[in-house]
Amino acid sequence: MKKWLAILGVISLLLVSACDSSNINGAGKIPDGDWKTIASNAEGTKVNMFMWGGDEGINRYIDEVMAPMLKEKHHIELNRVPLDTTEILQKLQTEKRADKEKGTIDIVWINGENFKNAKENKLLAGSFTDQLPNYNQYYDTTSDAFRYDFGTETEGFEAPWGKVQFVFFYNSEKVNHPPSTFEELKTFMKENPGKFTYPNPSDFTGNAFLRHLLYAKTDKNLVQEGFDEENANRLGTDAWKELNELKPYLWRQGETYPATLTDLDKLYSQGEVWMTMGYNEARAEHLIKDGVFPESTKSFLLEDVGSIGNTHFLAIPFNSPNKEGAMVTINEFLSPEAQYEKLKPDYWGESSPISYDKLDEEWREKFMGIDRGKSVLEASELEKHFKGELDAAYVEWLKENWNREVVESQ
Repeated sequence: MKKWLAILGVISLLLVSACDSSNINGAGKIPDGDWKTIASNAEGTKVNMFMWGGDEGINRYIDEVMAPMLKEKHHIELNRVPLDTTEILQKLQTEKRADKEKGTIDIVWINGENFKNAKENKLLAGSFTDQLPNYNQYYDTTSDAFRYDFGTETEGFEAPWGKVQFVFFYNSEKVNHPPSTFEELKTFMKENPGKFTYPNPSDFTGNAFLRHLLYAKTDKNLVQEGFDEENANRLGTDAWKELNELKPYLWRQGETYPATLTDLDKLYSQGEVWMTMGYNEARAEHLIKDGVFPESTKSFLLEDVGSIGNTHFLAIPFNSPNKEGAMVTINEFLSPEAQYEKLKPDYWGESSPISYDKLDEEWREKFMGIDRGKSVLEASELEKHFKGELDAAYVEWLKENWNREVVESQ
């Protein structure tokens, strides 16, 4: 009798577990079933998305666009939880040490050093992008922008959600023909002394300017090369020589540099310099509308060097309790409909990592028809010249060597 009661108890426990929709996926690896099964299992579940919440436009995009879309299409309840990425990783690290197989986070917004740390510490569930229909249909899956994240191979552990690119901004009333190559930029500096400078490389934008200069000194794919100090020193020799030769033509003859991008923007807005720069090809629009930048502000990139871009991603933690729901949600975030709404200036206005040439004519026309503002380059032009981020180790290397080779150089 006791034996039968024990068996019945086990059966009851299994039945309860099977009926608990919050535990349908459990802990473990990424589901490897067909997409129809994954989508079916995700139906009617709750997905917790932990992400930085410091931008009201982004928050509204999640709450007012994506949550209703997921509810209507998949009966998925999307729950946005605002938290800084470093805190999210600390939470996952704590759960990892405690062997907590079932956590509370299904999706995390991540990139750069945070992704590298998460991957190395095995805080992510694994590779899943190959299973996403929208990713494989509408994205260039061979692009370095998606295969590498600040030099770290993504290996399908994260799916591209959005991207920004580095561009130069200029006052078209002062500059009739903006440079299209690095040589032309140097010519501009010499013909207009004092009207160009760049931020100190301890600033992220100033550092990015130097990373473009490294690209100008090689035809190698620095993203795939990773950081190699010997190669960096070789490229740096030419870069430091170039920067020192240009010093007399910079603002204040290179005796001092703007400490931050904000300082450079201020010089530009006051007309002391005729150019500024920065990540996010659309960032000048709100500065123009706010009266900070002149209305004549436009943008350009250096075609021979390219435009370094930051891709940011969505990933699934190792102990997500609803991995199927996470996969379906991320797949929807990558859809043309979701990316189109994200590109519109109503909420976010950020560039889409989607490939326009993979869209049908109707969707392509819709994307191209969005008015992002006169200062923003065409998406096709940006995509054509996109360059992936260098290994994060280059950032510190450039800071240290620039001070020694340029600032302290006579």
